[in-house]
Amino acid sequence: MTYSYDLCINGGGPIGTTLACLLAQKGLRVLLLERHAFVTEPNPALDGRAYALAEGIRPLLEEAGIWAALPRPAQPIETIHILDGQGRYPGRSSLGIQDGLDFTTEDAPQGHPLGWMVEASDLLAALGRTVSQHTSLDVRSPETGTFSFSENAATITLKDGETLSVPLVIAADGRSSTLRQQASIGLTRIPYHKDALVAVLAHEGPHQGSALENFLPEGPFARLPLPPSAEHPHRSAIVWTDTPQRINHIRHLPDKAFASLVTDRLGQEELGAITPIGQRWVYPLASQYAHRYTAQRLMLIGDAAHGLHPVAGQGMNLGFRDVRTLTHLLYEAFKRGEDIGSPSFLSRYQRQTRPGNFAMLVGCDIMERLFSNQNPLLTRPRRFALNALKHMPQLRQRFVEKAMGL
Repeated sequence: MTYSYDLCINGGGPIGTTLACLLAQKGLRVLLLERHAFVTEPNPALDGRAYALAEGIRPLLEEAGIWAALPRPAQPIETIHILDGQGRYPGRSSLGIQDGLDFTTEDAPQGHPLGWMVEASDLLAALGRTVSQHTSLDVRSPETGTFSFSENAATITLKDGETLSVPLVIAADGRSSTLRQQASIGLTRIPYHKDALVAVLAHEGPHQGSALENFLPEGPFARLPLPPSAEHPHRSAIVWTDTPQRINHIRHLPDKAFASLVTDRLGQEELGAITPIGQRWVYPLASQYAHRYTAQRLMLIGDAAHGLHPVAGQGMNLGFRDVRTLTHLLYEAFKRGEDIGSPSFLSRYQRQTRPGNFAMLVGCDIMERLFSNQNPLLTRPRRFALNALKHMPQLRQRFVEKAMGL
């Protein structure tokens, strides 16, 4: 068959758009559908999250042209403090920073930063600035379509009645993927019965590029360094996990009471006076995984295929690793003139992504259950593991290299 496009990507979030830009750079004709309009300026009202991107993902975003389009420079993460804050209510850590576990750039290969903090509003703006730069990328936004799949092609009918045929559709349409549901791909969801509160803080002192992960009985509490803004030279994001009832209470506290509780969870960190800025966002927590990544002329990527607990900050990074793998597979198949919607190609993608992704999901699930637990049978091995990482530099370096996605 003769196609107007080599493939269609349904979903223009960070994963779908990055894949579209990379493939368009390599000469593939890509149709990108996104139900919302792209933006080119940061708008914090759209998404309150901040992403901890692994160092190994940065070259991918640079190649796509997205990194250079960020409205503000990303904030490098130079140090990560790990605290096991068990056993002291209401949550102040029983260990000081000096007694916890530190990961630093000395543990990273060639002195790389451990990762980068990018606010969602900045990343969305960078996507909007980048998609127009690729001549072989046709962006339809805001746009949705209906899809049908046959042995020979996928057919897309757009809102205005235009009908297109492509050999492959890639579902990058998020955790509630309509294409995954249409294809009757099974999904297992693991609820944690907890919510995450996300907020931005201004503080008097500099964070020095440091991040904090304090594992508390009610759930992990993270402070993540952010780049300065015009109004606030020192900023951090927090991710606070607790029961939905407790999070709802915290969300509506006055700023002074909220800041006091945050200070309790920072352990020994000295950031000076804390001032909450902007709104407080709440996200329910659950892991999920698709039982397969492919169907007839269809493949899943990113959150459409898997969703992780944020305890290790690997959710979006895992999606970008899908992008890295799929970009290579598609380009090699494209050069050979292979049918990229064939069962053999779809199977190749699933074999190279799903086992590793599932292992990461299981690892994050175990970490959440291990650290958000006061069971004495788990406390001792948990402390043993942290001490092993603390006193064995080679083991710590291997752990960091894996987390960095290098």
